[in-house]
Amino acid sequence: MKQSLVCVFLPPMIAVLSAATAPSDQMARTVVLDEIAVKNLGLETVEAGETTFAHTVLALGQIEVLPGKKAVLSSRVAGRAQTVIALPDMMCAEGDELVWVESRQAGDPPPVVRLDAPMGGIIAKVNVAPGQPVEPGDSLVEIYDLETVEAAAAVPAHLAGGLRKGMKAQIRVTGVPDVVFEAELNHLGVDADVVAGTVEAAFHVPNPEGTLRPGLRAEFSIIVSEREGVMSIPRDSVQGDTVNRFVFIKDYELPHAFVKTPVVLGEQNDQVVEVLEGLLPGDEVVTRGAYALGFAGKGSVSLREALDAAHGHPHNEDGSEMTREEIASRSGGAGADGHSHEHEAHSGGVLFWQIACAVLAVLLVLSSVRRRASVASQEVIS
Repeated sequence: MKQSLVCVFLPPMIAVLSAATAPSDQMARTVVLDEIAVKNLGLETVEAGETTFAHTVLALGQIEVLPGKKAVLSSRVAGRAQTVIALPDMMCAEGDELVWVESRQAGDPPPVVRLDAPMGGIIAKVNVAPGQPVEPGDSLVEIYDLETVEAAAAVPAHLAGGLRKGMKAQIRVTGVPDVVFEAELNHLGVDADVVAGTVEAAFHVPNPEGTLRPGLRAEFSIIVSEREGVMSIPRDSVQGDTVNRFVFIKDYELPHAFVKTPVVLGEQNDQVVEVLEGLLPGDEVVTRGAYALGFAGKGSVSLREALDAAHGHPHNEDGSEMTREEIASRSGGAGADGHSHEHEAHSGGVLFWQIACAVLAVLLVLSSVRRRASVASQEVIS
């Protein structure tokens, strides 16, 4: 009987003791830094949450002058340039005088012809200088109207079939890195580029500040469909190889602490990646500095010291809470209050066994009563 009772009580007791003394897996994956290390790594976080996930087509291209928004100034008479007022990057209005040409026709003095701007805009090129011979048909000045420009994307031919007029795109342009331009697809090219295997997709982009100039390279993220309620985070947050992917989450309690958290990923576009498992809404995920954080090891601060400061009581190196015996051992026999707790620990052990013995005695009495009742009932029947 005693042996069976011991078998019943011993496994739960062992499980409790194991849970209390086993190191926490989360603590083993925690990196604790100090304030200086956080600043040096330039760590930034973003809150994970459900957003609209966009399926995109990526393409490269460039900024061009919108068709019909380019003009060339030329002379109807032959002669030489007498005065050139036009300057590159100068704004002009329609009708402004730009060039004076002295005609080759006879005269004393020879007749002079004034050439005015055929349209308003910015002067892109000046191809004439004072004294230079001028012939009819020469391109003397080029003028661009850049209030709206065309962003032309070279879309791979096998993806172009999924594009439709009116689809939106996010456009990033070389030279303007901090701005994302949004525009709608205006038209698709009629002819495909056989050599490059691409089709032109043209977007009309407002350019009131004049920051977009023809020839600038552009990157296009064309949205072909969207899904609502998708848990997603920036792609820069995800670390690891193709099999084991993980992110760093800011710890809720410890300052400057980050937990390495495995994740299961779904679809991705050029900006974000879908997270199927591993994150909860509100988790603060490290974005900038996540790659460097992966090489920070256990960090610059002891996990034990950080937990001690946060919770107000001592911990082991693995993050688990110290028992009274461990506290006494670390302090040379004295507890956290500076007094010995050896007697208290001994009393606690004695109390535990006293209770256990009492329980066993009760069970033995109950068993004996049941056996006597069984014997008595058999005698009555007989």
